[in-house]
Amino acid sequence: MSWKRWLLGTPLETQRAKEERLGKPTALAVFASDALSSVAYATEEILRVLVLGGAACLGYSLPISGMIVLLLVFLIASYRQTVHAYPAGGGSYIVARENLGTMPGLVAAAALLIDYILTVAVSTAAGVAAVVSALPGLEAHRVALGLLFIAVIMVGNLRGVRQSGAIFAVPTYLFIGAMGTLILVGIGRVIHGPPIVTLAPALPEGLSHTMRLFLLMRAFSAGCTALTGIEAISNGVILGCILGFFFLGSSYLSHAYGIVPAADQTVISQLGHAVLGSGAAYYLLQAATAAILMVAANTAFADFPRLSSILASDRFLPRQLANLGDRLVFSNGIAVLSGSAGFLIVLFGGDTHRLIPLYAVGVFLAFTLSQSGMVMRHLRRREGRFRLHAAVNAAGATATGAALLVIAVTRFKHGAWIVILLIPLFVIMFLRTHRHYFFVRRQLSLQEIEPERPLRHTAIVPISAVNRSTIYALRYAKSIAHEVEAVHVSVDPKRTEQLKEQWKTWGGGVPLKILESPYRSLIGPLVDHIDDLMHGKRRNEMVTVVLPEFVTAHWWEGLFHNQSALLIKGALLFKPGVVVTSVPFHFNR
Repeated sequence: MSWKRWLLGTPLETQRAKEERLGKPTALAVFASDALSSVAYATEEILRVLVLGGAACLGYSLPISGMIVLLLVFLIASYRQTVHAYPAGGGSYIVARENLGTMPGLVAAAALLIDYILTVAVSTAAGVAAVVSALPGLEAHRVALGLLFIAVIMVGNLRGVRQSGAIFAVPTYLFIGAMGTLILVGIGRVIHGPPIVTLAPALPEGLSHTMRLFLLMRAFSAGCTALTGIEAISNGVILGCILGFFFLGSSYLSHAYGIVPAADQTVISQLGHAVLGSGAAYYLLQAATAAILMVAANTAFADFPRLSSILASDRFLPRQLANLGDRLVFSNGIAVLSGSAGFLIVLFGGDTHRLIPLYAVGVFLAFTLSQSGMVMRHLRRREGRFRLHAAVNAAGATATGAALLVIAVTRFKHGAWIVILLIPLFVIMFLRTHRHYFFVRRQLSLQEIEPERPLRHTAIVPISAVNRSTIYALRYAKSIAHEVEAVHVSVDPKRTEQLKEQWKTWGGGVPLKILESPYRSLIGPLVDHIDDLMHGKRRNEMVTVVLPEFVTAHWWEGLFHNQSALLIKGALLFKPGVVVTSVPFHFNR
């Protein structure tokens, strides 16, 4: 059994695709992990901004969290309309493309692809942070741990949808239990325990009104990371309730217990110590948090390859991304996502707080375009209570659009500019790819094809020596063409004279053409000679270059040879009218 089969499993038949779909409990767990996991860092990101204004400013985390939950309500209400209109799964790309046009659809697709990559990078980095909070000795290995976790998730997804679902569903329910316990126990202790003294929220003196407003807006934009992943399960009202409860609960407990962001401890870790102590319950919470953050990337591993396949089918991405692999998953898309997220982990040192500013721009842009598209759809079709439905989607588009503006402005110099720059670059890539496929289709069209006629065809055999491999290639050339000639590029006069003498015996009547090479180049004289055959006096319409190529018994033995056949193939690949074929001669052991 090969290592690939051992690692990924045996290939699955195409007709088993329906059997590989996830059941509802597993699907909810797998696709809910992205949204729920954001609770692990959303409150902390709000506090990291507010702490810039002083400890007394931390109390504003509660009203900011409330505004974000209100935005969550708008999103769920508006996305229910999308699910009703596109029960098979629309996605922002399809919704925007069908209702707003191709360009808005491509912008939405670019935003989502970037967001999926960031989802994997941010979730992995946050998961590593949870591990490091419990085991500080691993601090120096953040990047290596992040890459390891991405590799594990990639392999799990390459094994297939059902197997990855079975692997990644358990941490979601474990996190729900652990986080629910933390919040309920924490609230209970706040209510029934001794009073916990906290400072009333107050913005620092000495700041202008504009600066104060900017501080609050920046904290709001940081907390909006809690809403990433909502689109993956946009009909999940239950999920929205769980997410809202966890987010408000963690924000409330952070305020009640006076939690302040620390360099070596996440906010959830500090809450765990404060509420659950430092025993088994704390480590279970940290393990559940780290686990769900790792598998939160699984939503992106489901959605990125699927969206890529749709774009590839529409000829906006390379068609290889539309192909199903052995295990009925889009293997190429999974590989691209893993490599891109791994690159970000290395580039940003596995630091969640350096990655977060890039986050949420893409997903909120996709939210806005999708909901705007739904408004246009309702107004165009005018079905049922279309005015009410359009109003709901318009409210969602307005809310997410306003949030997008706040995120873009407040995070621009902290990294959001990178995403704002990348989105148009992705769109340009889509358009260039589509233009290429349009050009290929036009070139391959059967319209106005010229009538069939005889072709003037010559086969040439480049030789460096007279041996068994050369003779076999020569025999093959004589079988496919009436005009055959052997070509030798002379870089050593003595060797050339020796080859001429041998050719008299073994040439079989095929003429030998000697090409002088004063600068010892093998490729240049050969290419010039082929150009002369194609465009000189003889004017061949087709030239076949037959390459004698021996194949060693072991791959490493090929390193002892100069691979000139490979160089010739590369030099002639883009020459019209030239066919290059190899005649392999296999060594026996």
